[in-house]
Amino acid sequence: MKISDGNWLIQPGLTLIHPIQVFDVEQRDNEMVVYAAPRDARERAWQLDTPLFTLRFFSPQEGIIGVRLEHFQGAVNNGPHYPLNVLKEMRVEMQNTADYAELKSGNLSVRVTKGESWALDFLRDGERLTGSQVKNNGYVQDGNHGRNYMFERLDLGVGETVYGLGERFTALVRNGQTVETWNRDGGTSTEQAYKNIPFYLTNRGYGVLVNHPECVSFEIGSEKVSKVQFSVEGEYLEYFVIDGPTPKAVLERYTRFTGRPALPPAWSFGLWLTTSFTTNYDEETVNRLSTAWRSAICRCTFSTSIASG
Repeated sequence: MKISDGNWLIQPGLTLIHPIQVFDVEQRDNEMVVYAAPRDARERAWQLDTPLFTLRFFSPQEGIIGVRLEHFQGAVNNGPHYPLNVLKEMRVEMQNTADYAELKSGNLSVRVTKGESWALDFLRDGERLTGSQVKNNGYVQDGNHGRNYMFERLDLGVGETVYGLGERFTALVRNGQTVETWNRDGGTSTEQAYKNIPFYLTNRGYGVLVNHPECVSFEIGSEKVSKVQFSVEGEYLEYFVIDGPTPKAVLERYTRFTGRPALPPAWSFGLWLTTSFTTNYDEETVNRLSTAWRSAICRCTFSTSIASG
């Protein structure tokens, strides 16, 4: 969804609250849980009537870090859910210092800065890959339609290009596009697509999977030119940052996490033809088309044999 109105304003009818300051940090087994306030809560009197965001950081596999940002908890979640390959005994490293809290999995780590300046950073071997600063994630109340959303904006570096998001008929580089991941039969000449996947990767060697089967709205450098924004309706947002460092390594980790398809049957590699332009089928029509296709395939095979020697 579009949240901003230019660089300084927000769309009419929207009310936003953001994590502004770390209130507390807990370690729960292999998870790091951060409670964040939407305003300065260092003084006891300032904590009155102050809500808290709950941020859970965890690692389902080495080199993959999950983030779950929650506003209200306890809502019934009937699914559906993506089946993910989560390893229960993942080893992670955690630090909780006066300046930051950090969880590390393999070469990838996530760091939440404490103090007055909120920052959520993803790092590879200590070098920042992406992240979000103050007022770049949070909760949106849409007074125009009576709906609530969660959103995140992850930084794009200079020259960083974004790819993926499933089957698309627009430009290969997604920068500057708005993508709604909702399957539609809109044809092959529009921004609608038949198979949307809420996963993208960039030329900096990391990927992001938004773990929501419902409609996820992506603004890829289209609302903020230096951000990938994604939002979902509801009270929580969950996503995974997947380390590379190469695009091939990102995809290897991604498919190990989400599953790899079996080899299709042999017949599926044969001739596929549309039936969209013939609506009245009978035995004569089917036999005539089958004979024509068989003849065309035989001629093609014969010509190929002669050409190869």
